[in-house]
Amino acid sequence: MSQTLANMIGDNNTHFFEGVEKLLEVWFTRKDGMTSNCDLRKIPRSQLETVMQEVKCEIISTTSTDELDAYVLSESSMFISARRFILKTCGTTTPLCCLPLLISLVKEYSGYDIVQDLYYSRKNFKRPELQVSPHRTFEEEASMLDQFFAGGRAYCMGSVNRADCWYLYTVSPGRPRYQPNLPRHNLPHSRSAPGIPLCQPVAASVLNLCYETTFIALFTLCLIPFGSPHYRSIRVGKIHREPDQTLEVLMMDLDPEKMKWFWKDICPTAAEATKNSGIDRLIPDMMIDDFQFDPCGYSMNGLMRSVPGGYMTIHITPEPEFSYVSFETNVPHKSYKDLISRVVATFGPKQFVLTFFASVENGGRIDIEDGECSVPQYIDYDVDDVQICRLQGYDLTYALYNRFPS
Repeated sequence: MSQTLANMIGDNNTHFFEGVEKLLEVWFTRKDGMTSNCDLRKIPRSQLETVMQEVKCEIISTTSTDELDAYVLSESSMFISARRFILKTCGTTTPLCCLPLLISLVKEYSGYDIVQDLYYSRKNFKRPELQVSPHRTFEEEASMLDQFFAGGRAYCMGSVNRADCWYLYTVSPGRPRYQPNLPRHNLPHSRSAPGIPLCQPVAASVLNLCYETTFIALFTLCLIPFGSPHYRSIRVGKIHREPDQTLEVLMMDLDPEKMKWFWKDICPTAAEATKNSGIDRLIPDMMIDDFQFDPCGYSMNGLMRSVPGGYMTIHITPEPEFSYVSFETNVPHKSYKDLISRVVATFGPKQFVLTFFASVENGGRIDIEDGECSVPQYIDYDVDDVQICRLQGYDLTYALYNRFPS
């Protein structure tokens, strides 16, 4: 993506770029519940640029709606709403390293004093040996997060021996004890429980700042699955409404003919790449901010004014030896099966991973018409792996698809 990371050199002296992103999402609130004047978007641009220095990337451009600021980065994207911070970065970036500084800036500028919810996730890397600490292994990432948050949980979805894995770290000790046998409508759903205090630095550490480790943590996977039009109301002094259903489609081994649009010698501008590839037709009425890298690579953020807080983001590594595309959106759809079909047809992957969450609180269901299968089925793809996990307050579904015939 960026010129620096686009020149990553492997052990065999060949060019390589890691398209797989690391995804960090953090929700903030106040212990006293008085959040009416709090807003993460009060953090100055200059301070956000300092945060990006910790991550080892840069801000390229920004777009905004009344509810959401979206940033295209040299390595993927960042989204900031009133109380949610999303950072998605590829290459050899180090997003977990920004947590101490981010928490400090949130307390200084936004008015929040608690981290209420946090999750971190990623697919397995293609070349993990090229990553830098603390991202060399998921065990190292989880260990670092454990230093900040008591009661964190680390999960691996998929086949470990085939290296088709998707990792998730959650923090949820502040929730009432999970009771799987209770009916859904009786499960606890309060969003006003205590969160994680924003502590002050006390000593140097591997992250340059070390924070006190006396935490009370509350984690919510702020997501609703396919086919669920629900919005979640978060009541912490004031109701905040923003769509938090999130669909991710992570695609590998893309069709070279479809990847040609993301080379600058074929499409000199991002606008041409967006139109010629069909990205602008995936979800209509998006306000698109796109960027075409030199000599290749593409990133876009889309914001939807008609859906407050609604976004779409796509990141493309087109080189055939390690091609990778990620698609993510929180915009509700009547048929997510149709949306996924459009996404897959646009990029032509040989393999893709699907992840989605279902809120137990809202009783959301996947809108599926494929008989006994719990995920969408497509004529050109086999579903090689499906895992469904009941987390604290949420159902997570993971699926791995491979093109048939291979």
